[in-house]
Amino acid sequence: MYFTFSDRGVFWYIFSATMLFLISYAILNEDVEDEEPFWTYLFYGILSGILLFAVFWTGFHLMQLIGLPIEKSAARLYRDFSPDNLWHYIIMLLIIIPGEELFWRGFVQKRLMRFAGVFPSILIASLLYASVSLYSGEIILPLAALIGGLFWGFLYVWKRSIPMLIVSHLIFDVFLFLLFPLV
Repeated sequence: MYFTFSDRGVFWYIFSATMLFLISYAILNEDVEDEEPFWTYLFYGILSGILLFAVFWTGFHLMQLIGLPIEKSAARLYRDFSPDNLWHYIIMLLIIIPGEELFWRGFVQKRLMRFAGVFPSILIASLLYASVSLYSGEIILPLAALIGGLFWGFLYVWKRSIPMLIVSHLIFDVFLFLLFPLV
């Protein structure tokens, strides 16, 4: 993953290719759980995505209020890794978001739950998910990934619906990158 974050010029290419590999691996080695009807997972997905964004928005503004130097770090992340043309958004919506949920919750967390129990598996899977972001060079990205991973990890345990997690993650990213960017 170091190479993914080390060169902004290839970030979207390598991250997309990596995610396609992880999607394939997860689907070949684990069943995709979906225990919720379409309208239920759509409702909870939309609601939870908005809720998580509200948590991030509030946290970001509270950190600014207490004087933490978060705005420059967030601005660098938006500048360096945000989607900035149409194909980036398409890749994000069709490959990266589904891939992260299929792999990190639908494969890693699900496998961990078989022997580690619910809470340790959520924590371990979330830490692993966040660790990928360490190479970004900005401490707020792994922190944000950890919070998102914990949130989606608990949501997965509660509803057992990967499609719902994909909708939630999609709504969160649409708010974060398109509708209400933090910087």
